[in-house]
Amino acid sequence: MNWKQTFLIGIAGSLLSSVASVIYMAIYKQALLADFTKIAGVSNIISACTIGCFLMAIGYKLAIVWKGLKTIAWLNIVYALFSFASIVGVFGFNLPLDTESPELFPGMIVPMHFFPVLSVVAILPFFISFESNKIDPS
Repeated sequence: MNWKQTFLIGIAGSLLSSVASVIYMAIYKQALLADFTKIAGVSNIISACTIGCFLMAIGYKLAIVWKGLKTIAWLNIVYALFSFASIVGVFGFNLPLDTESPELFPGMIVPMHFFPVLSVVAILPFFISFESNKIDPS
C-alpha cells in the first residue's frame, strides 16, 4: 500500500461517512423534529469524519509497513473498539440549557460515531490486494 492509496482511502472514507452522517442527520431532524445543528453542525460532522478516516488510513499504512497485511484484521477490531469507546463522551456532553429535547441528542450522534469505521472498512478491499492470502485449492 503506497501513500497515494492511503490518501485515497482517507478521501473515499471521508466522503462516504460524511454523506451518510449528513443524510442521517437530516432524516433524524425531519422525523423527530429535533434540531441540534447549533451543537453538531454539518461542518463539524464533516471535519470529524475527515479526521477520523484519514487517521484510520494512516494507521493501516503504518501497520502494513510494520507487520504486513495480517495486521488489518486486528486493526479493524481496534478501530471498532475505539468507536464504541468514543460514544462515552456523547453521554457526558453538557448541552446548553435552552436545548429542546436534549434526550434525543445521543440518538442522533451515537450512530455517527460508527460511520467512519464502517466506511473505511467497507472500501478498504478496493484499495488493497489480498492476493498473497489466497489458499491454494490443490
